[in-house]
Amino acid sequence: MNWQHIFVYTIGFLAQLFFSGRILYQWIISEKHKKVMAPPFFWLLSIIGSYLLFIYGVLRDDFSIVLGQIVSYYIYLWNLDIQGIWHKLHKVIQFILIATPVVAVILMIKDLPVYISNFFKNENIPVWLVVFGSIGQLIFALRFVYQWFYSLRKNESLLPDGFWIISLLGSFIIIIYAIIRRDPVLIIGQAFGFVAYTRNIIIGHNHRTHEAAKQK
Repeated sequence: MNWQHIFVYTIGFLAQLFFSGRILYQWIISEKHKKVMAPPFFWLLSIIGSYLLFIYGVLRDDFSIVLGQIVSYYIYLWNLDIQGIWHKLHKVIQFILIATPVVAVILMIKDLPVYISNFFKNENIPVWLVVFGSIGQLIFALRFVYQWFYSLRKNESLLPDGFWIISLLGSFIIIIYAIIRRDPVLIIGQAFGFVAYTRNIIIGHNHRTHEAAKQK
């Protein structure tokens, strides 16, 4: 393994470290309160991890990773806004956070033939595997679309049961994809998350059972 590969994997592992950190933090807070929580720090770690994983996906010529980050990125920002964190950030930071994915998409559209060649005609990744991985990443990203619609109706940043169920499904597909691609970054990150997603479903169920018992 040369220095270039080491650099790329370092970025990927850092991204997964932030994503794993957000889940671990959210898990600890939820265990403490005995109900599923969606703390602001969860979304801050999400933004940082998304930045790094997007870079990792580009360096790996991995369309499925890039697609997953584009879908969920602005939902992270929305959650920061509804929790009152967004307006506390400096205007320059706000501009950078909003503009970065837009610039990336414009650059991809500008060089669309090259982009298609690099991502869909990669000699190291067959098309069927790109499609399979993209489905996993898309499902994984759609959990945040579901979270956004649910929270929008409640006018509150929440992580409902459906979010964790969709997370489990997407994570399962991504783990299979990662095993086929021999991608240790995705394997390690998703394996840890799989346990946390399951535990959040249990915490949510126990909380509802406890609340129902109190009302009787």
